Amino acid sequence: MVTGLRIIGKLDTLGTHLMRIAIAIIFLWIGALKFVPYEADSITPFVANSPFMSFFYAHPEDYKAHLTHEGELNLEKRVWQTSNNTYTFSHGLGTVEILIGLLVLSNPISRKTGLLGGALAFATPLVTLSFLITTPEAWVAAAGDAQHGFPYLSGGGRLVLKDVLMLAGALPVMADSARRLLREHNV
Repeated sequence: MVTGLRIIGKLDTLGTHLMRIAIAIIFLWIGALKFVPYEADSITPFVANSPFMSFFYAHPEDYKAHLTHEGELNLEKRVWQTSNNTYTFSHGLGTVEILIGLLVLSNPISRKTGLLGGALAFATPLVTLSFLITTPEAWVAAAGDAQHGFPYLSGGGRLVLKDVLMLAGALPVMADSARRLLREHNV
């Protein structure tokens, strides 16, 4: 029993490395998807309603009339999304997300860039979690059922809520990078 507990007690180091890989996978994969129209279309409500991001869109107030479902091809709506800067913004965001994933993975090569990646991985959910407040589509709409609004998260809201894990997971990743950086500089 004690031996098992000692082994489990040392898993935090492995856990930190696995968390670093998990964070990188999420940022790299989701970042790459930002270059595909369906993903760009799906973030439209979040960006359009965000006081921090809506200025990136040409017509954020008109987004509801131009939403598509995943897998739906509607050329008229795609033309609007293009003129709204939806795809340009999504490509920029995807580039940033891929960069964060690469920075997180760079830790064995450079503790400084690994630390920066961890800090950016921590900061990102602070923005995305704000969508729970600013985006009506984060909650189940009142469509006849008694379960709607708070606390009933929609699919989009559930997707955003998982960023609590990203926020928490980035802390040990940052701490590990900082600890190793201090050791390398004998501080």
